[in-house]
Amino acid sequence: MDKIISLQELKKHNSQSSVWMVIHNDVYDVTAFLQEHPGGEDTLLDFAGKDGTQGFEDVGHSDDARELLKKYKIGTLAPGERTAHIESCSKLKWAVLALAGAIVIGFALKKYLNK
Repeated sequence: MDKIISLQELKKHNSQSSVWMVIHNDVYDVTAFLQEHPGGEDTLLDFAGKDGTQGFEDVGHSDDARELLKKYKIGTLAPGERTAHIESCSKLKWAVLALAGAIVIGFALKKYLNK
C-alpha cells in the first residue's frame, strides 16, 4: 500500500537537499536523480514541492523514463488533494500541431503547383 502524502508535506521538500514532486498524483523523491537528469537539475528544481505533471508530459518522456520514474516513487497524494490530469493532452497538442502543419504545407504546395 502506498504511503499517503499531503500537499503540506510535499511543499516542505522544495530545496536541492530534498526534492519531492507530484506526477499524476504520485509523489516522487527525485533528490538522488538531480545530477543524472538529462535536462539538468534546474528542470527538476522548478517543480520541487509542487505538481510537475504538466511539465513532465510537455517534454514527452520516453517509456524508459516513465519506467525509471517508478524507482523514485514514495507515495501518493491524499485523496482530497488529488487533481484530474488528462494524460493525452500533450500528445493531442502535438497531433493538432502536426495536422495544422500538414494543412499549411498542402495549401502552399497547391498554390505553388498551380502556377
